[in-house]
Amino acid sequence: MSQFIIQGGTKLKGEVEISGMKNAATPILAATLLTDEECRISNVPKISDVEKMLEIMKSLGASTRWIGDHSVSVKASNLNLPSLDKKLFKSMRSSVLFLAPLLVRLQEAILPEPGGCIIGNRPLDTHVFVLEQLGAKVERENDQFHLRAEKMKGTQIVLPEMSVTATENALMAAVLAQGETIIKLAAAEPHVQDLANFLVKMGAKIEGIGTHTLKIHGVENLHGAEYTLIPDQIEIGTFAVAAAATHGEVAIHPVVPEHLDKILSLLASIGVNLEIQGDTLLIHHSHPLKSFKLQSLPYPGFPTDLQAPFGVLATQCQGTSLIHDPMYEGRLGYINEMIKMGANAIVCDPHRVLVTGPTPLYGREIKSFDLRAGATLLIAGILAEGETILNEAEIVFRGYEEIDEKFRKLGVKIEYQK
Repeated sequence: MSQFIIQGGTKLKGEVEISGMKNAATPILAATLLTDEECRISNVPKISDVEKMLEIMKSLGASTRWIGDHSVSVKASNLNLPSLDKKLFKSMRSSVLFLAPLLVRLQEAILPEPGGCIIGNRPLDTHVFVLEQLGAKVERENDQFHLRAEKMKGTQIVLPEMSVTATENALMAAVLAQGETIIKLAAAEPHVQDLANFLVKMGAKIEGIGTHTLKIHGVENLHGAEYTLIPDQIEIGTFAVAAAATHGEVAIHPVVPEHLDKILSLLASIGVNLEIQGDTLLIHHSHPLKSFKLQSLPYPGFPTDLQAPFGVLATQCQGTSLIHDPMYEGRLGYINEMIKMGANAIVCDPHRVLVTGPTPLYGREIKSFDLRAGATLLIAGILAEGETILNEAEIVFRGYEEIDEKFRKLGVKIEYQK
């Protein structure tokens, strides 16, 4: 069992370099399967989810290789579905992003249902709905999808929910469908925009990028392209919270300020002293911090992936903060671990928690439940007095590249043991 061993009580100081966005890397890698030509993707984070995506693609017959520290070459000239690593496919949620590309390329595919982080009920019905609207036939039995479609046809799709990955599957299916597709209630997160922009570089015709209505004019084929991923909005927020909670002085770069509007406005309302200089976010010593109300919402609302880090920040704020995550019912598991460390928190229901502060935290042996909870509890360990042991630490590397080394450069005494 892997562990982070953290000696707490450090005020963060220094600079941190942000990696490419995990949630953009996974759909864009999947989208490279839409062409038989080479694609080169830069600023790709070296995280376990990306490595798994590449292994799945290799098992399908695609040629994948790292060309430098953070650039990947993919060429999917020939795809061979029978050789798919089904165990690996089932092990990660992001494999759902292969549904549309494989159906488009192969016209028929039998695929296992994806797995991933245990953060509540995340049904795949919207993905099935999207593909069926475009003319695919989808059968689900024995935890498998049987997908068939000789040629999908453009149509109007009104999504039942603003699902990010369902929007991404809809985009990847529609760009090569016959005619025009309009997607209403589309997710508009920065990583959805990044996928759409990559598809445009491949030759797709997409209007309305960054809005909740997308218009796609189907094309005959897509070609290879070179593309650079955006910096990770969630990693930026995670380090901003860590700096603010420890009353530190940290420069975070690169950032895309317009992707951070809701995050930065909430930090400012809490009393965090911050400024933007070009593509750098500066977090200055901030004290005191005020309690807040947070509700996660689809973009441009507050991202659900940052709800947990703001939960640990609430322990250092004066007063009672309310955190509400209506999207997932399993994302408050980290609260019980923080209570073990001394946090004053009450879980009202599976979606809401009240956190009262400021309260000191104390080092304990605790457990990570999912990717974002792991990063949150790592921050709690940095805040805590004494030593914190965070078990199942490998989960954190699914989404954060060298997070221990980045915190070490900011002055944190942290050790990773496999």
